[in-house]
Amino acid sequence: MAESNHLSPGWNLPAGEALLQDVFGIVMEEIVRKGTDASEKVCEWKEPEELKKLLDLELRSHGEKQEQILDRCRTIIQYSVKTCHPRFFNQLFSGLEPHALAGRIITETLNTSQYTYEIAPVFVLMEEEVLKKLRALVGWSSGDGVFCPGGSISNMCALNLARYQRYPDCKQRGLRALPPLAIFTTQESHYSLQKGAAFLGMGTDSIRLVKADERGKMIPEDLEKQINQAEAEGAVPLFVSATSGTTVLGAFDPLEAIANVCQQHGLWLHVDAAWGGSVLLSQTHRHLLDGIERADSVCWNPHKLLATGLQCSALLLRDTSNLMKQCHGAQATYLFQQDKFYDVSLDTGDKVIQCGRRVDCLKLWLMWKAVGGSALEQRVDWAFTLTRYFVEKMKMRKGFELVMEPEYVNVCFWYVPPSLRGQKDSADYCKKLAKVAPVLKERMVKEGSMMVGYQPHRTLPNFFRLIVGNPALRTADLDFFLDELERLGQDL
Repeated sequence: MAESNHLSPGWNLPAGEALLQDVFGIVMEEIVRKGTDASEKVCEWKEPEELKKLLDLELRSHGEKQEQILDRCRTIIQYSVKTCHPRFFNQLFSGLEPHALAGRIITETLNTSQYTYEIAPVFVLMEEEVLKKLRALVGWSSGDGVFCPGGSISNMCALNLARYQRYPDCKQRGLRALPPLAIFTTQESHYSLQKGAAFLGMGTDSIRLVKADERGKMIPEDLEKQINQAEAEGAVPLFVSATSGTTVLGAFDPLEAIANVCQQHGLWLHVDAAWGGSVLLSQTHRHLLDGIERADSVCWNPHKLLATGLQCSALLLRDTSNLMKQCHGAQATYLFQQDKFYDVSLDTGDKVIQCGRRVDCLKLWLMWKAVGGSALEQRVDWAFTLTRYFVEKMKMRKGFELVMEPEYVNVCFWYVPPSLRGQKDSADYCKKLAKVAPVLKERMVKEGSMMVGYQPHRTLPNFFRLIVGNPALRTADLDFFLDELERLGQDL
């Protein structure tokens, strides 16, 4: 084929630049400004069939004009949930941190993969510095780590590392090299441990559920009992996953006592601090994680309380023997050549189970550079302060009942509508109360005024779980939430 200056069909750089300028303008107006404005809707609900028509999802053989594409961008934003909205309380993540968003924009635009120094020199060095900082906050002066695609994968990798450390033959020989293994956690722990055990071929039956107390904390004495029972049944105790900040109740397991049991029995201690890890920034509240420095591995998601944006999940290791690379490495010669012109130890991509790996360190690094650690500490403390404010305001109103006093920024409560007040002793009270939260959730979503999650828990009927995490949250937003719940539920 003769050389030419012809471009790929549909490729027009000036038009592309103009499109991006317009899209950035739409993003600034419709998400950054309106999406964080309390007077705007959190969401504009549409039923699936109606939404399909509004979006016109079909992909065709011919492209569309730029103005139509811009209209599509506006439509996409219009019908998406604004997780940056100050009245979005639905998930463990919320808010829009501008410096972190700037980092995400740069990351997406550079579009590199964090596996070698060759193509990601800045980010290889940056990731190690950020991980070093996070390890120092845990209490380690050395160690290893990597950013993973979410806390579930961080937890699964920790389990894989623990198994490899005990039985390195399993990398080559697989499950044939293993005896029956036992994993210990509580029913309050994140479901990713169940998925990880299944994915790794260990099976969900390998998980032994340790009892938790009424506040959702692991009972170390029952951990000891479960370990002894597993051994008596012929299984090999391997791994304990403690939780710092459980998903529903926001409970922190007693890490010192759990570490003592793990040390006595030679078990790997993993701390799933995906939700609660950011409390380590606070001198006032970090006592909730006392003993975390004794863990073998820690999962910590800054995309939650620190609002760095999805996804930002660090897996931190105390190990200094290069266990991660030994466990996961495949030494692909087309990528990890050993005769490169620079220090090949900087090629960190073989430490993870992926090949392509997005850059997740920049958003956290840029935010930290911009505001400093002291401001991040103040944000964490402010979330605790607002939680206390919300609880005290709630106690002053009729119809609100706490599931328990919050230890963290999860506020779990029932809204008891007028018709059920004073009916606690009736036989069908719990059955009726369980129906309240789903009805109120439907009403608030369809009005678009706010979003908050609910769930049953153990024997408890459906209750709301409000998360106080958005750094832009004000007392007025929490007051609005209480007013709105009363308004939406006054006829129930």
